[in-house]
Amino acid sequence: MINVAQIQAISFDLDDTLWPIGPTIERAEAALHAWLAVHSPMTAALYSSAEALRDIREYIRVELPKKKPELKYDMGAVRLEAIRLAMYRAGENPLLANEAYQAFYAARNKVDLFNCCRDVLAALSARYQLAALSNGNADIHLVGLGEYFKVAVCAREAKMAKPDRRIFDLTAQKLGVDNAHVLHVGDDVTLDCVGALKAGMQTVWINRSDAQWNHDLPQPATVSSLTELLTLLS
Repeated sequence: MINVAQIQAISFDLDDTLWPIGPTIERAEAALHAWLAVHSPMTAALYSSAEALRDIREYIRVELPKKKPELKYDMGAVRLEAIRLAMYRAGENPLLANEAYQAFYAARNKVDLFNCCRDVLAALSARYQLAALSNGNADIHLVGLGEYFKVAVCAREAKMAKPDRRIFDLTAQKLGVDNAHVLHVGDDVTLDCVGALKAGMQTVWINRSDAQWNHDLPQPATVSSLTELLTLLS
């Protein structure tokens, strides 16, 4: 269990913790394809399926850091370069890639929050400092949750990603508290829970799918919803 009295701040993973990421990305990729169909139709035809664009993005994800190591954890840069390469291969103007990416990114930040998410964050932000800690590239302000968070730490800006303990250390530093006084909340066993535990933080695992704990470390406090998290901290 957790030691509530020790908690001074809470860090939250974003994707699949505060909102489901699958439907969000599906809508964003649909928005991208709709933009391409109007402004870059040959690219839209050549990469007519989400799988085709994912394949080229995976290629960029592997190759881009070889040329630009500083972009290793920049998911936005990977997607932008994938769009640019797709346009080039389709024989269209790759300079349109920035506009295409903006169509994707605007939709990527239109999320359907899990039940009671806003109410839970409002209640917790009145008692604790909150931080957003994500390997993804959502913008908490564009999502509409910025008012609840004191700081936001993402892999792109930190040049590192969970479960690297340094990104947990950085989050605690930005909050101005010791790691031991931070509770990290997330859905991923390895990236969130194990990463936080090895960084000396407490953690709560949000397990909405009744998954099994599959790590040698003792299973942390576990809830199935944000509402249960609020009850746990009460």
